[in-house]
Order: sequence, then C-alpha cells, then structure tokens
Amino acid sequence: MSRNLLPVFALLSSTLFLFLGNGLQGLLLPMRGSAEGYSNEVLGFLGTSWAAGFVIGCFVAPAIVRRAGHIRAFGSFVALICLTVLLTGLFIDDVAWVALRALTGFCTAGTSMIIESWLNERATNESRGAIFSLYIAITLFGVVAGQMVVPFGTVSTTSLFMVCAIIYCVAIMPAMLSKAESPQPLKKVKLDLPALYRTSPVSFVGILLIGIANGAYGTLGAVFGARAGLDPSTIAIMVSVTIFIGALAQFPAGKLSDRIDRRFVLAGLSGVAAIAGLAVTLIQPSQIYVLIGMIALYGASANALYPIAVAHANDYASSEDFVKVSGGLLLLYGIGTIIGPTLGGPIMTSYGPYALFAVTAVAHLLITAYAMFRSRQRATLPTAEKENFSTAAAAPMATPESVSLDPRAPQYPPEEAELEKGAGI
Repeated sequence: MSRNLLPVFALLSSTLFLFLGNGLQGLLLPMRGSAEGYSNEVLGFLGTSWAAGFVIGCFVAPAIVRRAGHIRAFGSFVALICLTVLLTGLFIDDVAWVALRALTGFCTAGTSMIIESWLNERATNESRGAIFSLYIAITLFGVVAGQMVVPFGTVSTTSLFMVCAIIYCVAIMPAMLSKAESPQPLKKVKLDLPALYRTSPVSFVGILLIGIANGAYGTLGAVFGARAGLDPSTIAIMVSVTIFIGALAQFPAGKLSDRIDRRFVLAGLSGVAAIAGLAVTLIQPSQIYVLIGMIALYGASANALYPIAVAHANDYASSEDFVKVSGGLLLLYGIGTIIGPTLGGPIMTSYGPYALFAVTAVAHLLITAYAMFRSRQRATLPTAEKENFSTAAAAPMATPESVSLDPRAPQYPPEEAELEKGAGI
C-alpha cells in the first residue's frame, strides 16, 4: 500500500494542511464574531457567503486553471486565502468579513479541485481505492484537528488568525515543490437538475435538505455554543465530536443500506436526527455532558445521510453517469448549504440559540416524510442490483473533481494508467 501512496504523498500533505486551516478558520470566525457582538444574521451570512463562493468556484476555477496552469493557480489561490485570513484578523468589520469569506470559499474550491484532479491523474486502477479512502480520512482529520487548535489560543486576539495563515502557507509547499507533472485541464462542471430529479427524486430532495441542515449547523453550531454560554474548548469539542461521530456512523449505516431499501435507512436516520434536534430545542440541557451527548447523537445520524443519498442515486444511474450524477448532487448540496445559514440566523435571533436545532429538525422531518412517500411510489431495488456503499465526505465540501477520484467512477483504460505510472513526485 505504501508503494501506491508514495507518489502522491506531497499532494496529500498539502491536502492535510489545507483542511487544517479550513477547520481552524471555519470555527474561529463565528466564535470571534460572537465575541464582537455580530448578529446571528451576519454570522449566518459568513457560512452562506463561503458556500456561495465555493459553488461559484466549482464553475469558474477550471477556466482560471486552464489559463494560468495548475501550479501558478494553486499558489495564487492559497496566497489569496492567506490574505483573507490576515485581513479578517486586522479589520474587524462584519461586511468585510462576509465578502472575504466568499473569496475564501471561491479559492478553497480552486485549491481542492487542483489537488483532486492531480490525485486522480496520479492514481492507477490498483491504487485508486486506497488514495480515495486516505483522501477522505485526511480531510476529516484535518478539519477536526484544525478545530481543536482553537482552545490553545485566544479568540479575542489576532494570534489564531496568524496561526491559520501560517498553516495555509505550509500547505503551499508540498504541492509547489512536487515533481509531479500537471494533470489534464479541469473539467467543466455541468448541472442538470431535471435529470438528477428523474434519476432519484429522494436523493435530489434529500441532498438539498441535508445541505440545509448541515449548512445551518456547520456555520452556526459555534454561534449556538457561544450564545448558550459554552467556553471555547467545549465549543471546539462539541463541533468536532459531531463530525467525527458522523464519520464513524457512515460504516454501519452504509452496510445496513446495502441490505435493505436505502430510503428506509434515510428515513430512519433522519427521524433520529430530527428527534435529537427537537430534544435539544425543548429540553435545553444545562449539563455539558448531556448536551454534547445529545448533539453527538444528532451528528451520528445527520452526518451519515449524505453518502447514503448519493448511493441511492447511483443505484438508479448507469455507471458512465456516475460522475455526472454524483457531481450534480454535490453541487445541489452546496445550494442547500447556502440556504441553511440564511434561514438559521434570523430564527436564532427570534427564538433563541436552541432554535438552531429546530431548523435542522424540520429539514430532517421533511426527509423522513418524503423518503417514506417515495418508497410507495417506486419498488425497492433488489439487493443484487445495488451499488456497494462507499463513504463520502460533503463537509466542509468536496468538488466534482473528487467524484472522478472515487473508485466507483469510470476508470482510465489500463494502458493509459500504465503511462501515468512513470513520473514520480
């Protein structure tokens, strides 16, 4: 396995530091914003603008990379991210933060697409599965580790902004110093929403609602913690536990969905997430361990939904349409993450911080209802005809280039893969 991963070690190293910075910045901004007295609406717009910038970047970045080249584009994107981090630390202004956050999302899409296309080109048929699994694990570890940096600094000063910029600077070096040849130009992103809905109505509606719920909690979870009186260390643990437990829950949930109708698994998990969200909203537990335990249950169910919805869509799609369907669902998820924080901020202002989980509960209840409704409209697919479940990461967000790296995507012909083995990194 090490022989297969050695050629992409530099690219995976850049990935790790990119997501370390992403995790730190994504938690630091709402916590600092809360300390500065920013409204819930403004803090919600930080997530909305980042997601909007990311989605736009998926469409626009390929043209920039084709014009400037992979290496120069990568260096420029990361340099801009470093500038935005430093500027948000220097200028404490809500409007500026929202605009800078959109630029960060745009550049993050560009850097992610470049690394993912690079990994995809370096992967062979025998190493693709290992590289994809490690890539998913690195993104998860990077985000969680970045969030856990917050308790070691002071949110009210510029120190954590500087640390975040340093992490991004380190992310430049492995990829820039790599000897890997530039991959083929990035693919143009196409989004055919009617075709996605025809392929799988449950996945179409479900992914949009999952994006709304995850976008609301992902952006405003730290704000909830601050408004509920939690200290920075507890907030970091709470947010990180949600992601980590959700990643672990994907495996048993996915295996179960291979054996029974995936729509029932979606409905059940969404129901559990809705119950957990409503419980937090109504009980408003004062004991930290009870609160984190309830939110961990929420994370375990809510964060296992995305890959099951993608797998359900691919059950009904032909193999050659895998990239188009999965990439389209990923961008649909991005649209949901734009909507979620926009709704969550004003609702938290009107009804209090715990109302955030009422927003997620409504989204999950709608998934449960629609999945059960659709299960009566189309017969269950026989187990033998299902695609094997595979884990997938949608948070913070992946790009359509990562879909091409998935082992389930159509592979290069063996002779082309052999040609790509030659050059080292």
